[in-house]
Amino acid sequence: MKKILAILVLTLMPSLFFGQTAFDKYDGEEGVTAVVIGKKMFEMMGNVKSNDKEAQQYMNLVKKLESLKVFVTSSPKITADMKVTSAKYLKTAALEELMRVNDGGKNIKIYVKSGASSTKVKELLMFIEGGGKDETVLMSLTGNFDLNEISMLTDKMNIPGGDALKKGTKGKK
Repeated sequence: MKKILAILVLTLMPSLFFGQTAFDKYDGEEGVTAVVIGKKMFEMMGNVKSNDKEAQQYMNLVKKLESLKVFVTSSPKITADMKVTSAKYLKTAALEELMRVNDGGKNIKIYVKSGASSTKVKELLMFIEGGGKDETVLMSLTGNFDLNEISMLTDKMNIPGGDALKKGTKGKK
């Protein structure tokens, strides 16, 4: 009986953790505004046809994305937890630092996991720790996309921290 129970638990464990990330604990947490967009939504958005060249470029980018998770908080306690969780994640996820900016008390850190070429990215993690009353933003973006296209995405979707990301991708070819 113990063997059957052990086999059943081992069989079901992967399904419990499939698709989960270290940051999913902030989804639904009191004091955190969360925006989570999955692959299916990006697929649906990518199927929209447009005659506008810029809109079509945006749709082509969207097809390359798998998930977008943005968590925003003003809570010092949650900010501290996000900082610890991000640090732990960075140790295990093999992301490298793209840029770091300290601007008026705001600490902006952007990390990427590279893809097939120097501008291709599999994962982008951005952490903006606000100074004082500013909000803290944690953003995770996964897929197979070009780093130079991301500023267009942040503009169109009005994602917090998009300006910092745009500055970081300028000139990266």
